[in-house]
Amino acid sequence: MNKTFSMTVLSLSLAFATVGCDVEQTREGELPDVDVNVEGDPGQLPGYDVDAPEVDMKMEETQVEVPDVDVTTEEKTIKTPDIDVDLPADE
Repeated sequence: MNKTFSMTVLSLSLAFATVGCDVEQTREGELPDVDVNVEGDPGQLPGYDVDAPEVDMKMEETQVEVPDVDVTTEEKTIKTPDIDVDLPADE
């Protein structure tokens, strides 16, 4: 089976699995109780002097060897997955 096709089927399966979930909250969340007492100098972020390199980019033409490929195709019958997703019923 073609690797690209397999990855596509896997990606679609994962997408359906995550989209098709029925999520219900089972308990409320809450933030922790925190008591913070800050005294003294609030501080200061450090300062930086950055000397970055200077970059010059230009385009130029270069001769390179590239393959000349002729592809012929033919039609074949192959087995492919038939995916049926049943979403959970709303209550």
